[in-house]
Amino acid sequence: MCGIAGIWGGTSDEKDIATMLKRMVHRGPDAHGLFAGKHGRLGHQRLSIMDPAGGDQPIYNETREHVIVANGEIYNCKNLRKNLEKTHTFTTTSDSEAALHLYDDVGTDVVNRLDGMYAFAIADDDRIFAARDAIGIKPLYYSEEGGKFWLSSELNALAQHVDDIHEFPPGTFYHSDMGFRQFYSVPNIAPHDEPEGYYLQRIRETLEACVIKRLMSDVPLGAFLSGGLDSSLICALARQNLGQPFHTFSVGMEESRDLEAARMLSGYLDTIHHEHILTTNEIMGKLPEIIYHLESFDRDLVRSAIPCYFTSRLAAEHVKVILTGEGADELFAGYTYYKDIDDIDDVLHRELRRSVSALHNVNLQRVDRLTMAHSIEGRVPFLDLEMIKLGQEVPAKYKLRGDPPVEKWILRKACEDLLPDEIVWRKKEQFDEGSGTVDLLDEAFSNAMSEQEAKAYMAEHRDAGLRCAEECFYHKIFMEVFDRPEPILSNVGRWADRPEWV
Repeated sequence: MCGIAGIWGGTSDEKDIATMLKRMVHRGPDAHGLFAGKHGRLGHQRLSIMDPAGGDQPIYNETREHVIVANGEIYNCKNLRKNLEKTHTFTTTSDSEAALHLYDDVGTDVVNRLDGMYAFAIADDDRIFAARDAIGIKPLYYSEEGGKFWLSSELNALAQHVDDIHEFPPGTFYHSDMGFRQFYSVPNIAPHDEPEGYYLQRIRETLEACVIKRLMSDVPLGAFLSGGLDSSLICALARQNLGQPFHTFSVGMEESRDLEAARMLSGYLDTIHHEHILTTNEIMGKLPEIIYHLESFDRDLVRSAIPCYFTSRLAAEHVKVILTGEGADELFAGYTYYKDIDDIDDVLHRELRRSVSALHNVNLQRVDRLTMAHSIEGRVPFLDLEMIKLGQEVPAKYKLRGDPPVEKWILRKACEDLLPDEIVWRKKEQFDEGSGTVDLLDEAFSNAMSEQEAKAYMAEHRDAGLRCAEECFYHKIFMEVFDRPEPILSNVGRWADRPEWV
């Protein structure tokens, strides 16, 4: 997990890319690297996960004709390496080097053979090749200004230099000779009407394989544990397959439901558990830093970012890699509003696909930014491509079942032997709800901005689409923490941006 930057085409000042990297040191404080070629520059801030001693970047191929800077993890790197070692000489055990040599052999088709979360750029003589993983787990932004192609892992790093910034689309690559090409989208397939038992077995087997794949690490690994279903399942499967206790982390207000559930589950799974008690003063004191790293003022995103920030800070004291439960709600109908959709066979199925496709600039942005703010790597097993495909195949009748409907019913049933009943069948709560953050925020905002002040602020910032006094307060902080907020504003993801489905 790292931060990457690039300026390609024309002439570029070394100070420009140095400034970009300096603003992303938190993404990779372990090492710094720079490639300066005739046609452009690539930069790298490294968080050492695989091959900590020898995997610094940029990495060059044998002829030094190709060079890579990368962010993320390639989970099938060992299998790729077995074949690549027949014709290539590796200088590291870094997973990124496997991607580089695969590009040597197959060119842009490399993206169809990688299994992982990534954003990378490869210098190829006077050309540049860049790609972002299928779902957009790892961030990447670009600009085409001044005859140059700019790349960066975070918006703020680019905003110091250009005005017109765009999100690099998930499941897409860019090549100087071809422009942008999409190589993946969430499968648009009709559900398969198979027996319940068929899906119970497939979900269990697929999820376990997805977790095992993400245990790959040369540094200490742990997991967020909110006490809800999703994080608890990830912890249970990781603990089972690691065969030894590992670190788990929770935050919440004193006596919050999440903390109580997490303590109980940690004892049940035998993990090394850590927790932090949140207070209103601490949240308000860190809010500018949270919004700065989040690069958003969206109310729902900020609310969920607050406990994520503090859990990441706690985890960074003990581990470098963290497993999280993102994606389960979108795959298996975990949110309350899904229950209001009458046509579950068609409309709900389409809405779930849309939800997964939209994760890259909402929840996945939150996970990436708040973990990387503390220099740790977040991994999301539920968003493995095999699990996403399976999620589209499962009929909605298995996802919402009962009267009243139980959300994620098929996921709960498939894994109910792993956890106590009170966790398996615990009612769904948002991260900010279960941790008690909502209660603390309600207290904090009682004096932060009045309704009258909010109305005036909304009128002043009509284009921002602000929805309430709380969001106005976040927006005000957003405008203050960035030197040049305007280029960032056009890329802010909004939870409210979903089509009418009724």
